[in-house]
Amino acid sequence: MTLHPDQPPSTDASSSGALPRGALVVLGAAEEQIPLYREARRRGVPTIAVDMRADRPAIPFADAFVQVSTRDADAIAAALGDARPAGIVTCASDAGLAAWHALCLRFGTAYVYPEGALAGSTDKAAFHEVAQSVGVAGYGFVESDDPDEVVAEAARLRFPLVVKPADGSGSKGVVRVTGPDDLDAAVAHARAFAASGAVIAEEVVEGRQLVIETFMRDGRPHFSAVLEKEFVPGTDFMVGRLRCPARLPSATLARLEATAARLCEALGIADGPANFDVVLGPDGRERVIEVNARLGGNGIPRLLAAAYGVDNVRALVALALGEPFDLVPARAGHATLELIGSPLGTDGELVEVGGLDEARAVPGVTDLELFVRPGDRVRPFDQSGHKIGHLVAAGPSAEAADAALEKARAALQPIVRPLPTPVAGAVSGSRVVSAQRPAPVSQPGEQHVVS
Repeated sequence: MTLHPDQPPSTDASSSGALPRGALVVLGAAEEQIPLYREARRRGVPTIAVDMRADRPAIPFADAFVQVSTRDADAIAAALGDARPAGIVTCASDAGLAAWHALCLRFGTAYVYPEGALAGSTDKAAFHEVAQSVGVAGYGFVESDDPDEVVAEAARLRFPLVVKPADGSGSKGVVRVTGPDDLDAAVAHARAFAASGAVIAEEVVEGRQLVIETFMRDGRPHFSAVLEKEFVPGTDFMVGRLRCPARLPSATLARLEATAARLCEALGIADGPANFDVVLGPDGRERVIEVNARLGGNGIPRLLAAAYGVDNVRALVALALGEPFDLVPARAGHATLELIGSPLGTDGELVEVGGLDEARAVPGVTDLELFVRPGDRVRPFDQSGHKIGHLVAAGPSAEAADAALEKARAALQPIVRPLPTPVAGAVSGSRVVSAQRPAPVSQPGEQHVVS
């Protein structure tokens, strides 16, 4: 039986016997990695999923599953045994980057994830030094694995500050701090999400929040796009919407793409993707906050496909397998993406999502995907990994794309039932992803309809 690439196989990957040879090893099996498995299946290449959790949503799409942390290259290699992979790949998460590099070297794959990119992505202070070395404007920061040192040194910076794990991504552990009295708690919170134990405190840079997504080939930018992001009201830097392309003059877009190319060269990224968070200040100068030297998360590949007709997931899988790839835009459109989150500030259970067919039928909607099913536990939307879905709409103009997304979003009605005992440490006050209004406040025993 031939399986459609968008559907998971009927067998449980975790119960399979011998691991397939010549497979694509995918580090991570969260919702953001599902497109990697789909693309491999489209090519007829078997996949081996690696993740420390057996309940990840991408596992059913894999041909085999190895339950090991994506951070542990030695354990992954031992689990693979003599099942020599055809390639190693990951996306949308920094957790597996070190293993990506190490396993490429160990197995002699056609593509080797660059060591310089690893350092820049997993140490934010190291990236700041790289950025300043190529002339990108900087700002004040302090980083240390000693929390007392971070608190003492950060108190001398210009407030407000953002405190976050030095090796983190996906908005985990990120806190905005308005004064010295809040530093101790913010550093402790960020440190709980830092694999290395190191925390960075940075001066907040005001301006337009942008993302530069680029894909290098043979030492030159093969494809680049500048996106604008919008934070969820009432949260600390939690992305709610992305628009592509950013509404900026063409000369500014070209300058930002050139900045990304200089940074890729400095990081040793000759081939492959990189994702840069950028703030364009009122003075017209860009300050690059950090790099994620891999495909961006939050559904960015779907957004780029809707706006330009490119498939950077296909390009990444081809690169990992040592095959040629191309990313030539088929069109120059506009697209908007919204991340869908729970309306509750505590853990809940998804009851149902109404209006799916109506939303999908809106002209311009290109993608609507949910990552949870009725009965699943959903978390407050206080980090990227807690989203329950995304919605993408495209149009000939930015206004048309926004209008299509608003119409489709209004049709969606996710219903979430609060669970009786919130998980310890859940962040209250999180809000539904909406650019227009905050989520309703929950009351015990109520269900909430997100409209």
